[in-house]
Amino acid sequence: MNLDDIIQMTFNVGESWAVAHAQRLLALIEEIGQDVSYDAHVMALVAYLHDWGAFSRYLEKGVEHALRSGQVVEAEILPHLELTLPAQEKLLETIELHDYRDQRPPRSVEALLLREADMLEFLGMIGMAREFARGPKDVAVCYRRMLERRAGIEGRFTLPRAQTIAAVRLERMTRCLEWLAEESYGMM
Repeated sequence: MNLDDIIQMTFNVGESWAVAHAQRLLALIEEIGQDVSYDAHVMALVAYLHDWGAFSRYLEKGVEHALRSGQVVEAEILPHLELTLPAQEKLLETIELHDYRDQRPPRSVEALLLREADMLEFLGMIGMAREFARGPKDVAVCYRRMLERRAGIEGRFTLPRAQTIAAVRLERMTRCLEWLAEESYGMM
């Protein structure tokens, strides 16, 4: 099994958003990881595998999606990849710690890169678009969810390039949320 197989499987098993999300993450990782050394092969695999626990085929009620993704990857994917044991451990740690709500510090650079790239995905215009695409068709619900997620992410970036991108995205998001509140005539 190789990266192309993983991409195809992500497309087939996942939902329409999964491959595009992974591609954006890889672009962000390349940008924020310019000054650090990391395993690019592991990062490419992780980008496509990290959300499998959120796919309807693998979703388990009461199990956090990052943990579930790690379980699925360990059982169904790792046996078919030619990775060293340290690379396998790095891959699983990176998947299991990617969620911004997880307060455990990442041990590997790869885990830090994925978490910060994934957090950036929730900010700015792409973050807002993702919230509205998620639904429901209730602007106030999406608005509150954006505020909550922004509050949970803001100030958490440690990589300098991620901090710079976050500042721009937060400013854009703040401005758009202000416009949204204004145009709702106080119904938010």
